[in-house]
Amino acid sequence: MSVAGFGAAVAASLQRIEIDDKRLNAFTSVTAERARATAAALDAAAAAGQSMGPLAGVPFAVKNLIDIAGLATLAGSRINRDHPPAAADATLVSRLEAVGAILVGALNMGEYAYDFTGENCHYGASRNPHDTARMTGGSSGGSGGAVAGGLVPLALGSDTNGSIRVPASFCGIFGLKPTYGRLSRAGSFPFVVSLDHLGPLARTTRELAVAYDAMQGPDARDPACAQRPAEPVTERLAQGVAGLRIARAGGYFRAGASDQALAALDGVAAALGAGREIDIPEAARARAAAYVITASEGAALHLARLRERPEDFDPDVRDRLIAGALLPAALVAQAHKFRRWYQGAVLRLFDEIDAFLAPATPCVAPLIGQKTLALDGREVPLRPNIGIYTQPLSFVGLPVVAVPVPLAGGLPIGVQIVAAPWREDVALRLSQHLETAGIVGAPLPSA
Repeated sequence: MSVAGFGAAVAASLQRIEIDDKRLNAFTSVTAERARATAAALDAAAAAGQSMGPLAGVPFAVKNLIDIAGLATLAGSRINRDHPPAAADATLVSRLEAVGAILVGALNMGEYAYDFTGENCHYGASRNPHDTARMTGGSSGGSGGAVAGGLVPLALGSDTNGSIRVPASFCGIFGLKPTYGRLSRAGSFPFVVSLDHLGPLARTTRELAVAYDAMQGPDARDPACAQRPAEPVTERLAQGVAGLRIARAGGYFRAGASDQALAALDGVAAALGAGREIDIPEAARARAAAYVITASEGAALHLARLRERPEDFDPDVRDRLIAGALLPAALVAQAHKFRRWYQGAVLRLFDEIDAFLAPATPCVAPLIGQKTLALDGREVPLRPNIGIYTQPLSFVGLPVVAVPVPLAGGLPIGVQIVAAPWREDVALRLSQHLETAGIVGAPLPSA
């Protein structure tokens, strides 16, 4: 980028946010002054002949549970408005800025990340750029909407039970949930510590990979962050898929899926030659156990707030947290015991395959305010069932790339590419192959 080009790029991004966010409601704060200062520093460095990082000048924004120095970390809540501003940036924010990315703001989300819809009673619903009457998905709804709507090319979200992959599916973009412990969570507001992941959303596989590489590495500030050296993937995208053993998840991961979800899955499978279908053992039980752990750990985190300020919660979130606080300890212990068994059973699948495919969501983006979903011929509550295909995979911390499949004359929908732990490179190589072949890609909103 030429001298003064970084400032011009940031100005264009801020202008898009000012104009388009009125209808998308993706942002809760815009850090315009900081962004301009960062761009000016990059322009000065470029003029002095200094080398630029791989994300130099790329605007990005973060889910508002990720710390930004000088802003209160809202986590989608009303209560957190009263918190003091963050004293420092989250680790991942610092790492992205270290390679030249420019932070432009904080993004809307479901309250305390306990959400699959992107709706928020305090800050309003994030709106899907492909149809603003529809959900972005959650809880990283603002992240999905901002990237799909062209407000920023890169965003960070969190994924506990599917909160990166669901917005990626509904909004038609790429999302990466890395292996549990791969990326630092230091400087983020937790939801379920044993399940929380942070990761990027972007419009291309390469942007996803470059951001992921910049954020890798151990971090003593997060005890769960793996003590593994960075294992860059960007230069491996071109290796292709020859020799990789790919399968499709059957059984549970096809039951209930809409025609659109199945068509997307089968199209991706055909393009990868994934003719083998495998059964993921006890996936339904894994989803149930994930709910138990989510509810109990989430409730434990919020007990004081539930006692002191119950009226300031979203009533739906409050009631789920209260229910979690009442779960018997024996049931929670059983869920953790099952989790250990299930992890071993799933990992054994990778003795024979390198990756498998599954739907990301059972349907395209529902309407904002919609309460039920047709699933396997039955009307079921929508909110808890959006994540039926993501939860069993978060439960054991597998790396997953959600890839967007444009549908003729309709909304996009996502497919999950699931790899063995620490093999994000495999999932991203498959994503790149599909994108190059034109099978997947982030469609532009028609509006």
